[in-house]
Amino acid sequence: MSETVRKSGHHADSIPRGVLFGAGALLIFAFSMAFYGRSSDSGAVHMPQAQPYQTLRLFFTDQADGGIAVTDADSGAVLSMVAPGTNGFLRSTMRGFAHARMLGGIGPQAPFALTRWNDGTLSLIDDTTGRRVDLDAFGPNQSASFAKLFPAAKAPTR
Repeated sequence: MSETVRKSGHHADSIPRGVLFGAGALLIFAFSMAFYGRSSDSGAVHMPQAQPYQTLRLFFTDQADGGIAVTDADSGAVLSMVAPGTNGFLRSTMRGFAHARMLGGIGPQAPFALTRWNDGTLSLIDDTTGRRVDLDAFGPNQSASFAKLFPAAKAPTR
């Protein structure tokens, strides 16, 4: 004969008191360590702020055939002609910037700033809207579509 001992009443499904104290102590310890880490900056890694190395001020102008003319705002030289239906990353990036300007009621008069930082990264910045896209976040193939504009600025094509 086997007898099953069954608890009944108030303490039938309770968690042992020692386990509760242990869990509470663990929570208090975890929160106190998190607070200490945030308030003391302990273990934080700080990267030096990148400085602009080279900046191009650019206009991106839609063409009648569906292409895009990329023009140096300072010299007026056409740096690149993006053929219709090509360079989807450049097109979609500029479409996002144009949309932000349209929402803000801002026209195409101000150039965009393509900046190469001293750590080698690239950013496209619109000072009129405050929008900034770090192009390297999309991978080297995508940022290369903008990076090739820097050598073109030294030897413009017309």
